[in-house]
Amino acid sequence: MDRAQKEKVVEELGQIFESSGVVVVAHYAGLTVAEMQDLRARMRDAGGSVRVAKNKLAKIALEGKPNASIGDLLTGMTVLAYSEDPVAAAKVMDAYAKDNSKLEVLGGAMGETALDPAGVKAVAAMPSREELIASIVGCIGAPASNIAGAIGAPASNIASILSTIEERGEAA
Repeated sequence: MDRAQKEKVVEELGQIFESSGVVVVAHYAGLTVAEMQDLRARMRDAGGSVRVAKNKLAKIALEGKPNASIGDLLTGMTVLAYSEDPVAAAKVMDAYAKDNSKLEVLGGAMGETALDPAGVKAVAAMPSREELIASIVGCIGAPASNIAGAIGAPASNIASILSTIEERGEAA
């Protein structure tokens, strides 16, 4: 890799560190190519990405960034998982680490906040952006549903009463 390629990688990593809601660092020693492709696919489905980069270049890219604290985690065979959604990458990495003992989550960063492995688990336990939006929409929609039910109820009660009267009239 020549100097120009290294500068390009450092620039790309810098953009990743600045724009991501969460960055998770893990050791991936022993993962097969198929397992790594599976991890990448799961991360892509969740709206995140996985990147393997030289630790030295990643440390250079971290200089001056809010999440520079993760530089200490960059030793050995590390993989970076990141997403704009502050929860997605942590959820996928935590779930994959449970299924595959070869992936060891070292920690990460959420903005300026450094995360240890327990912190990554805590973030993974939080609801995602989509889940929060769905619950808010559900809360907003519930009163409207109740109003519609209350308005429709008298009409159904009247229809029920008329049906009962009609049945009595036929029986007599």
